[in-house]
Amino acid sequence: MSEIIKLHDLRPAKGANKPKRRVGRGEGGKGGKTAGRGTKGTHARNKVSASFEGGQMPLQMRLPKLKGFKNPNKVVFQVVNVSDLEIAFPNGGDVTVADIVAAGLVRPKQPVKVLGNGDLGVKLNVTADKFSRSAVEKIEAAGGTVTEA
Repeated sequence: MSEIIKLHDLRPAKGANKPKRRVGRGEGGKGGKTAGRGTKGTHARNKVSASFEGGQMPLQMRLPKLKGFKNPNKVVFQVVNVSDLEIAFPNGGDVTVADIVAAGLVRPKQPVKVLGNGDLGVKLNVTADKFSRSAVEKIEAAGGTVTEA
């Protein structure tokens, strides 16, 4: 059986590592005079930027300029209407965000806002992240309380 190859024994294949060709060092050797760049023109002079598109309308000018920005601190609430709360909790009582999630009205781990769409006929003590003014009025008119968490 042959010997185990070790990392410090590895060498590149013969002829794999060649020195870099030094161009533009006189007409006697390979790569003299124009140094492999041809005669005249932009590429011979090395004065073209990477973004230049040969006279075509540049990409940064073709793209639309959009106004405004996206606010990274924007809070997106999941909404629940008071009519949905009445259907989910017909007996009334204390309602928290965890109860609303358990009832399947919203997804977990996201802020919840209660809106005042619909009618409320049961007494609910609702705890949520945010409430609309009409929701507060309808919950308190039904005899319940509102607590922002």
